[in-house]
Amino acid sequence: MDLEKRPAPGAEPQRPPEHAEGCLAVAVRVPVRIVALVLVVPVRLAWDALAVAGRFVYRGALRPVGRGVAAALTWLFRAVFVWPWVGLWRYGAVPLATGLVWLGRVLFVAPAVWLYRSVLAPVGRGIATGVLGAGAGVAWLVRTLLVTPAAWLWRCLAVIPARWFHARALTPLGRALAWLARGLGAGATAAGRAIGAALVWLCKAVFVWPWVGLWRYGVVPLGGGLAWLGRVLLVAPAVWLCRAVLTPVGQGIAWCCARIGAGVARLAGGVWAGVSWLAGGFWAGVSWVGRGFWAGVSWVGRGFWAGVSWLGRGLWAAVVALCRWVLVVPAVAVWRRVLVPVGRALAVVAREVGAALGHAWRVAGHVSLAVGRFLARLLRWIFVEPVRWAYRCVLTPVGHVVRDTVWRPAAKAVREVRATTRQALTSARASIRQARADVRRTLFGAPARPRRAPVEPPPALVEARPTPVPVARRELDAPEPRNLEKNPGSAVSPPVRG
Repeated sequence: MDLEKRPAPGAEPQRPPEHAEGCLAVAVRVPVRIVALVLVVPVRLAWDALAVAGRFVYRGALRPVGRGVAAALTWLFRAVFVWPWVGLWRYGAVPLATGLVWLGRVLFVAPAVWLYRSVLAPVGRGIATGVLGAGAGVAWLVRTLLVTPAAWLWRCLAVIPARWFHARALTPLGRALAWLARGLGAGATAAGRAIGAALVWLCKAVFVWPWVGLWRYGVVPLGGGLAWLGRVLLVAPAVWLCRAVLTPVGQGIAWCCARIGAGVARLAGGVWAGVSWLAGGFWAGVSWVGRGFWAGVSWVGRGFWAGVSWLGRGLWAAVVALCRWVLVVPAVAVWRRVLVPVGRALAVVAREVGAALGHAWRVAGHVSLAVGRFLARLLRWIFVEPVRWAYRCVLTPVGHVVRDTVWRPAAKAVREVRATTRQALTSARASIRQARADVRRTLFGAPARPRRAPVEPPPALVEARPTPVPVARRELDAPEPRNLEKNPGSAVSPPVRG
């Protein structure tokens, strides 16, 4: 016979709860949640305020500062690494190369060409002519006068002139070349020193002075500004947060932990005192029983080994039972009745404190959201709506009235005055130009114009041309005055539509 009620066929079976909650959890839950909510709400409000302030600082300060620093670093990189090389190439290397090419053309190419054309070529031609003539004469003399006249002629025409040529021509030429070489060496040395000094100054200007200026006027002020910005944006808010928020919260948590630790310490001290008392009593009993046992064993053991054995077994059983009831049973009782409930209570308290902190954090988030929306709506009611109403209902109509009554008439008057002034200046300029032309024609006469022979049209065109009808030339009867311009109304521009 089944006494339990069976579930319906389509219904889901009921699941037992995961863990049973005792009276301690129910009693601790509400106070702990209240205390956690009171402690966590300011922290959550401060956290949300810091998050909003951080986002505002990032969007309004750090991002523009980062972009400005990036732009400054980009410009600085270009100014340090790109523009100096471009300027050096454009205004240093190219003019220097052009000057060196011109200097080489002037100092080497032109003198070498002139020397070849004016000196070497004539001297070579003269030497060739002289050599050919001397060879022909020597061959004729050799063929004519044979050996002795040839020797005499060799001594007279070769040795003596060679000595004279060496003493009077080659020696001065060698000295002149040596002097020229010394002059060129001195000039080259001076030019090398000047070029070396210019290269040293250029290296300093390119590689030393920009880095010194960058360090002195760029990195040092930028580092000081970044240090001051970090001190204002990070250190001061962190110190205020530590002093005004984290220190009180930490002190409260430390006080709670100290109270809980004191309770646990007192409980452990009581347990240890009980265990110490039981151990002392047990040791006294064991000592007394041991002394009696040793005396009995000494007295009985001399004659009755079997009795001693029996007494030993009985004593061992008594000791085991005594140890069990003196040590094991109290320890098991303390473990079951004291430590396990205390541990469960601490676990329940810790679980409830964690759940309370999570619940308080979520509730504080809703409270912070509500407070933020209330402050935003209050700010909108206090500042935004009055400013919007003033702009729509006061400033816009006043601006329209000022535009229609003051600005447009003033602009129209200014345009009319400007058009009138331009027309008057144009008329005055034309009058001055005409007067100047009349004075020039009076003083110097009219310029002569070339006369062109009249071209007679063909008779057929003359006969086909209609005869013009004469028109009476008189003033118009219109009351308005004459104007120099064709369209008097074109001087004033049409009004601009608002």
